[in-house]
Amino acid sequence: MRLFFLSLALFLGLAAPSFAECAGPVAVCPGQAQGAMALVREGRPVAIYADAHDWPGVLRAARNLQSDLGRVAGGEASFSTQHPHGESIIIVGAIGRSALIDHLVRTHKLDVSNVAGHWEAFVQQVVEHPLPGVARALVIAGADKRGAIYGVYDLSARMGVSPWTWWADVPVRQQADLYTTAGRRIDEPRVRYRGIFLNDEDPSLKGWATEQFGGLNHQFYEHVFDLILRLKGNYLWPAMWGKSLWDDDPQSADLADEMGVVLGTSHHEPMQRSHVEWERYGHGGAWNYATNAAALRDFWRQGIIRRGERESIVTIGMRGDGDEPMTQGTAIALLERIVHDQRQIIEEVTHRPASQTPQLWALYKEVQDYYDQGMRVPDDVTLLFSDDNWGDIRRLPTLGAPARAGGYGIYYHFDYVGGPRNYKWINTNQIERTWEQMHLARAYGADRIWIVNVGDLKPMEFPISFFLDYAWNPEACGDVSCLHDYPVRWAAQQFGPEYAHRIGELLTRYTQYNARRKPELLD
Repeated sequence: MRLFFLSLALFLGLAAPSFAECAGPVAVCPGQAQGAMALVREGRPVAIYADAHDWPGVLRAARNLQSDLGRVAGGEASFSTQHPHGESIIIVGAIGRSALIDHLVRTHKLDVSNVAGHWEAFVQQVVEHPLPGVARALVIAGADKRGAIYGVYDLSARMGVSPWTWWADVPVRQQADLYTTAGRRIDEPRVRYRGIFLNDEDPSLKGWATEQFGGLNHQFYEHVFDLILRLKGNYLWPAMWGKSLWDDDPQSADLADEMGVVLGTSHHEPMQRSHVEWERYGHGGAWNYATNAAALRDFWRQGIIRRGERESIVTIGMRGDGDEPMTQGTAIALLERIVHDQRQIIEEVTHRPASQTPQLWALYKEVQDYYDQGMRVPDDVTLLFSDDNWGDIRRLPTLGAPARAGGYGIYYHFDYVGGPRNYKWINTNQIERTWEQMHLARAYGADRIWIVNVGDLKPMEFPISFFLDYAWNPEACGDVSCLHDYPVRWAAQQFGPEYAHRIGELLTRYTQYNARRKPELLD
């Protein structure tokens, strides 16, 4: 599937960044504007510096910026954790973790107001004479680990490196000269957790990953994590059809934590255990809390023990075995006991109140009936509402309802396997519809978690980009007019500006027409 994008990119010419925004603070420009700082001059990229004691994920992102900048320049860029020097450099780091960044803050060279203490916020600022022996520096500072990472990948994208450069073979256009204007630029997300769910991933994704990497192991997931971060997401429900990210390759979970991706499990996989693990370790017992509670509690306890101190969101509650209803009707008392016991396990393993471990209760399919009939969970648990599997959100918080500590979220679908029909073959999702539904969710306060089922990942590049872009900043697409411009901007990022309007129109009409009758619904 990657070959489609490669052949189209080669036919259209190398993808080029759009420099229409070459005005304003820290704008990336192909020519030297007044007061601008060189990122690439005559094919020579500036050096990148970071503190060796910064978060490993930040250092990894800085090295990726080194690679990205080298590809743009057509030569090798340098990265160092030694003492910075040079006429113009880039400095990357997280506030409170990087001695370089903290020194610039203390000496009033770097302004971190409206950034420090904000979830995943970053600042990009051109600083004059930041350090002895350095004339100018583009400083990228994050309020936390992911803030610094997003600041790095934001610059990469604006230099012309698409987030899809690896997954869709998007080439990088070389720039002999590239500059950034002076000033200060800040940004931060509006939705706290923003992610994708790899689901219904057999046979396409599994077969490809097995051929390329020997399976869905940490080598495969490294590319998934990198994509999520470059798209400014932070959350993943991993592939689960006969697979377990934790059990199949334990390095995958460690890598996610290092890179900054928050791991969870799907709506029917409680307590950080993949569904397939019950087949592997359930010893033939029934997935039934009424008859097999002790075995299930031990199974779930191991999931929380294995989780350790890694950043994650724990799914609580229970559905039936194989993504089916747990019982006929709504056994509210039983499900309330399950949630109580699961939270007790969390407290016993973590030695902290359960409220200090992020949790969600997915109100998916028949589970919403429990909520509609009066079942409630503790206030710190995020209530994850769902669509109807076809892009229509079933329920939202009541307008004016008291705020919850855990807030509300949305589980959405770009792909579905189940009754009455599947749809998983091609992209049949209009971003106009996604915008309308998620705009509604945002207006009603369901903005703690947004996660979307993307099937086997490809060919969902376009709607995934829109979903995560919109989750980062819904105000940037505050009305329907942006839905005309977004496909054009996205096409320019992948294929260059020359044919962007034509490609954007194709993307819009293609999904408009095939969403009317999904191919799987034709007889």
